[in-house]
Amino acid sequence: MDLMLRQHKYILDILTRAGMLSCKPVDTHISTSKATVLPNPLFSNATRFCQIMGALKYLTFTSSDICFVVNRVCQFMYAPTDSHWAAVKRILRYLRGAASHGLHITCSSSFALHGFIDADWVGSVEDRKSTGGYLVFFGQTPISWKSGKQRTVARSSTEAEYKALADGTAEIIRLQYLLTDLQIPSTSAPIIWCDNLGATYVSVNPVFHTRTKHVEVDYVEVDYYFVRDRVAKKEIQIHFISSDDQLANVFTKPLLTSSFTAFRFKFRVDPPHSA
Repeated sequence: MDLMLRQHKYILDILTRAGMLSCKPVDTHISTSKATVLPNPLFSNATRFCQIMGALKYLTFTSSDICFVVNRVCQFMYAPTDSHWAAVKRILRYLRGAASHGLHITCSSSFALHGFIDADWVGSVEDRKSTGGYLVFFGQTPISWKSGKQRTVARSSTEAEYKALADGTAEIIRLQYLLTDLQIPSTSAPIIWCDNLGATYVSVNPVFHTRTKHVEVDYVEVDYYFVRDRVAKKEIQIHFISSDDQLANVFTKPLLTSSFTAFRFKFRVDPPHSA
């Protein structure tokens, strides 16, 4: 039995509240043009901005495809500008065309967990911090996802990816404990798919090498040993995957329409007629 979990009426309510029920839809929720930091006047109605963003955060419980852009815009809730409000309107225009989309839940005989992790190294033009994200599947159904700016500036792409890998590992371990409490057996060690060869090698290499010398004296060292310990105990497996197949790309960076649509289909956010 398959189910479609969606918030169609809730999306229409948000659009009505924002006065954009009759807006023209767009195919993606964020522009792929390179962001720049320019002087911009503060948005005249910060309360309205915060109300709409709060509603959109609740929507990410079923609409994982907007998780990245909602997290990104929410970082400016303390002082939104006109350009940030323009970004919100872009999200709403995307939702106008995707109001009937939802999370496709598929019945499966597989009880296996597997996840995808990614990081956009120094992707934030404001402070050069990286954005990390993960997507975890239970069988064929995505059950957990996250997009968020990392706490410190990564000094290499491998470090940024490894921080994201540690977050994804922690989430999968948490889900394993939950499934154990529910008496759902685990058939094999969960696989985490990573598109950074450096992070993949470091997770199984007990010796620090030149690529990660700076990691040893940073708080990331804790993440290093946390992941290494889980891999050594065979509680998780870290496998390499091509960036073209990395579903977590949607949670870390803007994508072209073709890539965004293809990834969205793969992680089961589809209109009912396509499910």
